[in-house]
Amino acid sequence: YTVRDVIETAARVTGRDIPVRVAARRAGDPPVLVAASDRIRQDLGWRPQFQQLDAIIGSAWHWMTAARARLD
Repeated sequence: YTVRDVIETAARVTGRDIPVRVAARRAGDPPVLVAASDRIRQDLGWRPQFQQLDAIIGSAWHWMTAARARLD
């Protein structure tokens, strides 16, 4: 997913506006970053619970709001 995909999905799932400031790439920033879970899957047998970005963000949002409610 791109950063823009994550921001747009998070805004949609949470129902909140997420302020964004688009800027030029900084000196030293890599042109592309790719994350993969292949090694942790192989070494530890870990598997993600959710595959779709909506579900990933929704689960994190639910956890955060529940944790915040416990603190209030």
